Amino acid sequence: MLEPPIDPMLAKLSDTIPQDADWLYEPKWDGFRCIVYFDGTGVYLQSRDRKGLNRYFPEVEAGLTAALPEPCVLDGEIVIMGPNGLEFDTLQQRIHPAESRVQKLSVETPAVFVAFDLLGEGDADLRPVHFWERHRRLQAVAGGRPSPLFVTPATTDSSVAQDWFDRFEGAGFDGVIAKRLTDTYQPGKRVMLKIKHLRTADVVVAGFRWGKDAVGTSVGALLLGLYDEAGVLHHVGHTSSFTAKGKKELVELLTPYVTEDESEGFGQGRTPGAPSRWSGGKDLSWVRLRPELVCEVTFDYLQGPRFRHGATFQRWRTDKPPEACTFDQFEAVAPYELKQVFAED
Repeated sequence: MLEPPIDPMLAKLSDTIPQDADWLYEPKWDGFRCIVYFDGTGVYLQSRDRKGLNRYFPEVEAGLTAALPEPCVLDGEIVIMGPNGLEFDTLQQRIHPAESRVQKLSVETPAVFVAFDLLGEGDADLRPVHFWERHRRLQAVAGGRPSPLFVTPATTDSSVAQDWFDRFEGAGFDGVIAKRLTDTYQPGKRVMLKIKHLRTADVVVAGFRWGKDAVGTSVGALLLGLYDEAGVLHHVGHTSSFTAKGKKELVELLTPYVTEDESEGFGQGRTPGAPSRWSGGKDLSWVRLRPELVCEVTFDYLQGPRFRHGATFQRWRTDKPPEACTFDQFEAVAPYELKQVFAED
């Protein structure tokens, strides 16, 4: 049987979904990449960076030990399914030093494992085998097993893949993955293709952070907000996509809007917050601005009520009032889509 660690095969960005018949398509899951080693008696969960995940997901360890029929090595993703789709924020809460906290969350918000590749079966190393054969064997080993084990939906029809790309975003999916049917498994190499969403939004600039060691001379990031139905401004993310010269020029632009009035900026809604265990000791202090500036940004997708990753600045929108920057410019979240994914399997 294959022994850990194994570096997972990676994906490179593509602007479009490939159309020829040589590909298999899957929804792009947004969770923790995980390689599962089952020796017939116990499970070891390995993260993308070769670390063990067992202590953070005891319910996945126990569930897979019971569900898997034979020794094998699986590649997949640990995810948490909530009422509004995949919940990456909830998943992150599991990486906690307190065992009691982990145990509590494992009951309240249990995680599951979605398999999308089979690297080993018994003593056989399947990494040199073509993907179409690995996928066939994956269905035999993991298909139809009890939770927390699922097999990702997959199709060779590019029109179905495009439909997934368009519809499944509401359930928290990050796009589509395309895998060539004749590819072997190549650890650590960017062989697969990932086609990710890219959307635009008009947002309020209600704060900023100074650049590292550049207080008063260079802006590090703009803090972005959107209004909810009650007219409350919430922090949704940041953008730092400016040149070094542009970050210095922002100081003069933003200075007239600086305020110490705590009722302005993110005064009532969700704020950029303070340092936490996730910040790695970084200075997360920020400067409050009157919410009068609007800009357009591009982003991949929303994770709950915020941008999953940093947004990219496009232009200032002096023609748009801040109050018009609301959450309703996005499509409504479609929680039923997540169940639909598993129904498609």
